[in-house]
Amino acid sequence: MAPNFWQVKRKGFPFILSANPGPYAKDKCYPIGILLRDVLHVCNSLHEAKRVMNSGLIQIDGVIRRDVHFGVGLMDVINIIPNDESYRLIPKDLNVLIPIKTKEKDNKLLKITSKVSIKGNKLQYGFHDGKTLISDNKQMNVGDVCLVKIPKIEILDHIKFETGSTVLVIQGENAGKIGKINEIKNGMFSLPKRAVVEFEERSVELPFGIVMPIGNDKPILEVFNQ
Repeated sequence: MAPNFWQVKRKGFPFILSANPGPYAKDKCYPIGILLRDVLHVCNSLHEAKRVMNSGLIQIDGVIRRDVHFGVGLMDVINIIPNDESYRLIPKDLNVLIPIKTKEKDNKLLKITSKVSIKGNKLQYGFHDGKTLISDNKQMNVGDVCLVKIPKIEILDHIKFETGSTVLVIQGENAGKIGKINEIKNGMFSLPKRAVVEFEERSVELPFGIVMPIGNDKPILEVFNQ
């Protein structure tokens, strides 16, 4: 089995701390202290990283975080307050953190991972980063993606997991590639639901869980077009 994006990236980092339990599994996120020291180079040591965090200078998804062990995962937005610099964590061109050069630092893509009926004829949606939302909208399904405004989860747009959608591969040897869904194949028995994704050079059949819609005709966020 091919290593996923997170495993490949971790090999290049001198990890000496791990992420605390939270919305992401440990193999699906990076401790913010490591990103500050080894990727963004805003500090030279974990001691300095702790001082920066304790000073309230770092926001993740619009919320100030003070723990160097806090896990940062897919699509999370890191904002360095003194410099007003923002970065989005995505697998793109073998990078981890991509600079956000527009006002999109207040926007985030959330993949729907659960949909449950609750009292009052409402639905509770669960997202890939652990966030939840109670809504009257019954048109969204597991696998779809919401463009939301952070830190409050306000839905701005909805991208369906369907034929023709533009998608990002988030794990495996194709991680970081952007393509279009040509066909969706329903799962059966031990075989999971799959999507046939067309890249510029070829088409690949991929498991439903590692494909994330990011737009219809083109990516909905400018960061994918930089």
